[in-house]
Amino acid sequence: MTGTCVALVSGGIDSPVAVARMLVKGWKVFPLHASQEPVTGPAAEQKTIALLQHLLQLDGPVGDAARKNLSPELIVVPVAEKLALFTEQWNHTEYFIHMKRLFNAIATIHGEEIDATHVLTGENLGQVSSQTLGNLGGVEIATPLLPLRPLLAFDKVTIMTMARRLGTLGISEGPEVCDALGPSKPTTVANKEWLERSEDRAGGLQQLASSCFSEYRKVSL
Repeated sequence: MTGTCVALVSGGIDSPVAVARMLVKGWKVFPLHASQEPVTGPAAEQKTIALLQHLLQLDGPVGDAARKNLSPELIVVPVAEKLALFTEQWNHTEYFIHMKRLFNAIATIHGEEIDATHVLTGENLGQVSSQTLGNLGGVEIATPLLPLRPLLAFDKVTIMTMARRLGTLGISEGPEVCDALGPSKPTTVANKEWLERSEDRAGGLQQLASSCFSEYRKVSL
């Protein structure tokens, strides 16, 4: 099976490996980066650009597939202002779920522009709080795009080995910044009604996503 997907690329270890795996399978991949500047620095975006450029410059099957199937533009969407809405006492423990739901809602908007059917992520089961079975389910219902999770059943050591072979590990390594606004004790069990109620109170998930996407910019790879 092949198709067109929006890839949520963070600059971390997992997402470029996921992108590479789907490229070689013949998927058309349109990368999107959710920028948390100015809460964080520019490192995440810089790493994302460097990782995608690395895939495009590789020799062999991955590089050939990237040059054929990877969009030459990275969509960068600012999200920090909207994510800050989920740091209140009444919604902070669900912060990471709201974050992923927002990213998926943004991917939906871009997906409509490019006729995508799927959203690609580097998620793997149980690695962090937002990747428990319950929370993955709470995230994926935020978008009609079907989930592509090629790393879902791999442990971190295996993924790091894949990244090392790709040559992306050294680029990806460094402090994670996605948890800059996150809680110390995030929930591991999503509650759909509570999530939707919290998002409605913050302005509505679709409105938040549309507001973020309205400020996107393109970066040539």
